[in-house]
Amino acid sequence: MKSTTKKPFDFLIFLTVLIMLTIGSIMVFSSSAPHAYNYMRGDSYHFLKKQLLYVPLGLFAMFVTMNIDYRKLGKLSPIIMLVSLGMLSVVWIDGIGATRNYATRWFDLGFVDFQPSEFAKLAMILFLSYSLSKRQDTLKYFFKGLVPYLILIGIHALLLLLQPHMSATIIIGLVSCIILFCAGAKIKHFVLMGAPALAAVGYLIFTSKYRMKRVTSFLNPWNDPTGAGWQVIQSLYAIGSGGLFGRGLGNSLQKFLYIPEPYNDFILAVLAEELGFIGVALVLLLFLIFIWRGVKVSMNAPDAFGSLVAIGITSLIAVQAIINVAVVTSSMPVTGMPLPFFSYGGTSLIFLMSGVGILLNISKYANYERI
Repeated sequence: MKSTTKKPFDFLIFLTVLIMLTIGSIMVFSSSAPHAYNYMRGDSYHFLKKQLLYVPLGLFAMFVTMNIDYRKLGKLSPIIMLVSLGMLSVVWIDGIGATRNYATRWFDLGFVDFQPSEFAKLAMILFLSYSLSKRQDTLKYFFKGLVPYLILIGIHALLLLLQPHMSATIIIGLVSCIILFCAGAKIKHFVLMGAPALAAVGYLIFTSKYRMKRVTSFLNPWNDPTGAGWQVIQSLYAIGSGGLFGRGLGNSLQKFLYIPEPYNDFILAVLAEELGFIGVALVLLLFLIFIWRGVKVSMNAPDAFGSLVAIGITSLIAVQAIINVAVVTSSMPVTGMPLPFFSYGGTSLIFLMSGVGILLNISKYANYERI
């Protein structure tokens, strides 16, 4: 156990997140204005007004979790996990969950749609970290140590696929595996599980028409340029036309109803068109700074629980950012992955900021030099 003397939080993490939120809010307005004007009765500010409500709520959530001792959350993590499983179990039942674009992933609360999968990501990080911090020695055994956690991940995957919500399934699976690996799970055990996992992914792809279309459009989007390949092609046009310095803020052409909902998963394409390579490089640099400081907090946390939570939250944001960039640049099939702190959304932003608050709380007790 390292020193648990409380210090100031990591200001560089805090500043980096604030900068990303600021740029993100500007880009939400820029990318959404044509869509909002066309579909929201001429209100170009529709999505900006909502985002400017979500950002303060996210900051409030961050300040709340930043001032709660993270060890208390560890003790509550089994209850948090049960609540999460309960919500995931009922959201897809007719009459309870809200359906959008053929998927049932939300609870309609009237003023906002609540997405339980976002809560599940944080719940899984807290529960796995707390449980593994108590029984790390058992991870050297496959059936007694690793399998119970794989079953828990599998239950989440099943509940999410019923919605269906493939992107959340991928995120929870990857982040959980990172936490398990950092807690001491053996590489050979992950290799052992690799074949069944790949077989399951292949089955899900080949038995679903829309997933199969996403894979074929990734391999060659110009095979179906007005259908499955449309979004990726328009994204590549936006990125390519941005050049080194971009067309200028607000001057994107692809956001004019070419890229569907450009303020969500493909907001980086609009940013690339308007701010160019320099703007995208700045965004990637901000994420790298966040990851660097998050890993530093994890390495210097005062206990195993804090270390695993810190690496889990850092991985959650890093993996989502990496996948989003890969999708926007057509480096992998479309998965519907938002860009953290940039894409429009309420539930996602609030729970991401809650996670950042927990990370900042852990940083108060970590032993390393702050900036």
